[in-house]
Amino acid sequence: MRRYNSMRPPLNGSSVSVGIKNMEEKKKTIGVRGLLAAVVLCLCSVAVSTEETKQKQLRFKENGEFKILQVADMHYADGKTTPCRDVLPSENVSCSDLNTTAFLHRMILAEKPDLIVFTGDNIYASDATDAARSLDAAFSPAISASIPWAAVLGNHDQQSALSREGVMKHIVTLNHTLSQVNPAGVDLIDGFGNYNLEVHGVEGSGFENKSVLNLYFLDSGDYSKVPSISGYGWIKPSQQFWFQRTSLELQKAYMSKPEAQEAPAPGLAYFHIPLPEFTNVVNSSNYTGVKQDPISSASVNSGFFSTLVEAGDVKAVFNGHDHLNDFCGEYTGIQLCYAGGFGYHAYGKAGWARRARVVVATLEKTDEASWGPLKSIKTWKRLDDQNLSTIDVQVLWSNNTPGGA
Repeated sequence: MRRYNSMRPPLNGSSVSVGIKNMEEKKKTIGVRGLLAAVVLCLCSVAVSTEETKQKQLRFKENGEFKILQVADMHYADGKTTPCRDVLPSENVSCSDLNTTAFLHRMILAEKPDLIVFTGDNIYASDATDAARSLDAAFSPAISASIPWAAVLGNHDQQSALSREGVMKHIVTLNHTLSQVNPAGVDLIDGFGNYNLEVHGVEGSGFENKSVLNLYFLDSGDYSKVPSISGYGWIKPSQQFWFQRTSLELQKAYMSKPEAQEAPAPGLAYFHIPLPEFTNVVNSSNYTGVKQDPISSASVNSGFFSTLVEAGDVKAVFNGHDHLNDFCGEYTGIQLCYAGGFGYHAYGKAGWARRARVVVATLEKTDEASWGPLKSIKTWKRLDDQNLSTIDVQVLWSNNTPGGA
C-alpha cells in the first residue's frame, strides 16, 4: 500500500488512475482475523503547517455547544434531469436531485451546524454522467455555506469511472472539507476514508487545547471481495487496529495534564453500513424511531462492535444504508443510530418524509463560570416537510447517568 501523506499535492478526479485497486481486493484469500497479525501501522509524525492546522481545528462555540448534521444516502446523480424515487404522485412532476439540494440548504439555515457529516452513498454513481461533477453538486450546499464537512463512502459512490480511491481523492480537494483519504503516516489500512477529527473545548477555557469530543470516520466497504462470502463489506482488522491505536492515544492525551481527566473524552463513530449488532437493538424493542427495512449489515461479523466496547470511549455509532430505518437504540453501552434516507433519488417510501439527524454535544459549566468537559449528547431528526418538523428528541449520553464519563 502507498503511504498517504497529508502534505501531498491536491488531485482532481481526472488525475486519478482508475486502475488502482483497493488493498482489500489484493487479499481475497486472507482471512479476516489473519490479517491483523500481518498488519503493521507506522504512525509517523507528519509536519503540518500552522495555517492548515488552524483551518482544520474544530471547537465548541462560546455557548458550550457543538452541533453535527448527519446526511445519509443522498444518491445524487445528474441534478435536475435525475428523477425522484418513491414520492407521492403530486410531488413527482418536478421532483429531482434539486429537491435533495434544497433540503440540505433548508437544514443548514434551520440548524446552523458546526459540522456536516455525509455518511455514504453521497452519489448514485451508476446514474451519474460525470461522477466528479455529481460529487461537486452533492456537497455544494455545505461548500457554499462555508461550513466544515466530512464524508465517508457507501456502497454506491464508486460505481462509475472513479474508483473508491478516486472518489475520496476528489472529495479531499473540495473547499471546507475535513475529509481525508486515509490517516496521515499510516502505511497499511483497508479502504479509503478512515480518519479522525478532534473537537476542542471553548476558546479561553481550560479545555481549549484538549479534544473533548472525538469523531471517528471509517470505510465500511461496499461488497465482499471474498468469493465464499456474499453480501456487503465490513470494517477490516487493519482499520480496527488503527482505531484502537488512535483511541488509546486520544485517551492518554485527555487524561494527562493540564486538566487531567479521570475518564476518556466521549467519541462518536460514523460509517455507512450498519453493524450486525443493530439486530440486537431491534430484538430488544428498546429504541426510538422506526424500523421499516431489514438490517442490511455484512453477512460476517468482523468484531468491530466488540472493539468499540473494549476501547470504552465511543458513545454512539451513526450509519445510513437502510433508508427506511431511522431509529436509535442502546446496546452494551453504545447507542446505535440510523439517520434515515435524505436523498430524493434514493429509494424511500411515498408519504414518508426524507429526513436528517442532528446531534448536539453540550459542555459542563464550571464553578468559575467557564466551560469544562462534555456533559451530554442529544439528538433529534428533522423531516423535509413544510415545517421541517423536529421528531424523536432523545439523550444519547450524559455524564450523570451510569456509564457516563
